[in-house]
Amino acid sequence: MANSIAECNIMVKASNYYKRIVQVGQQQRSGFVFQESMRMIKDGTIGNLRKVNAWGNFNYGTGSNPVADSAVPEGVDYDMWLGPAPNRPFNRNRFHFTFRWFWDYAGGLMTDWGVHLLDYALYGMNVTTPKSVMAMGGKYGYPADACETPDSLQTIYEFDGFNVLWDHAIGINDGAYGRNHGLGFVGENGTLVVDRDGWEVIPEKVNGKERMQAVPLAQGDGKGLNNHVRNFLTCIQSRNPNTNASVEIGAHIAKFSAIGNIAYRTGKKLVWDGTKFTNDVDANSYLVPTYRGPWELPKV
Repeated sequence: MANSIAECNIMVKASNYYKRIVQVGQQQRSGFVFQESMRMIKDGTIGNLRKVNAWGNFNYGTGSNPVADSAVPEGVDYDMWLGPAPNRPFNRNRFHFTFRWFWDYAGGLMTDWGVHLLDYALYGMNVTTPKSVMAMGGKYGYPADACETPDSLQTIYEFDGFNVLWDHAIGINDGAYGRNHGLGFVGENGTLVVDRDGWEVIPEKVNGKERMQAVPLAQGDGKGLNNHVRNFLTCIQSRNPNTNASVEIGAHIAKFSAIGNIAYRTGKKLVWDGTKFTNDVDANSYLVPTYRGPWELPKV
């Protein structure tokens, strides 16, 4: 939703002040797969949850070999495209699509896919604010490319009684349970595995005996995005501010992903109180962006 903690907070404040209907593109919130699988989490069938694994391994985002700066393409208002970001010469690696691998404009795969998958994790566990966060990673797969954000990253969020783990790798298109993306809610009776295509429950087996009955793969209907748009239009028509992915939902998951990136960039385990880091003053410098003039951080 935004590229910094401060921008998220301003957007929430603005939407409430102006009484606007806002929906953020967390389209899984309107998807059959997401809604059905979360019922299994909520009813306690898989038992006490000790951790949630979320991962995204994708074979896009590679091939950004360093190239020389060049002329701005015809028809592009480059000053407006940069907006409040630092004024730099045009470079096609920082332009359409691949802009997401540079800190000036985005947060890499953590904020590209992490906001979607980690949103599942937080909703399923009914939490928003971790106690602490730490991250390890780097440019391990493509150390010589032009990208700034890590192609490999593991981030651990600490909560009371469980942890959430984010794991991503660019240039790899496979992952846990044969899925290139997804979540595993690990309980004492079984693990619920879900992605945008479907969900299943794999029982935990102890001494050869399964602790619960398996739930075979339930395929999604592929209508999550259409349902999301329909929900937004219905809320506009009725003036109902409670869209399936409200501005508050979009803000808390954007901030959740952002603090993971901050932990990576500082190389420290950071204690988070919901608004700031309490154990590292330097880390708080990432919370509010620096805008180039004449752009200014909005005030509401």
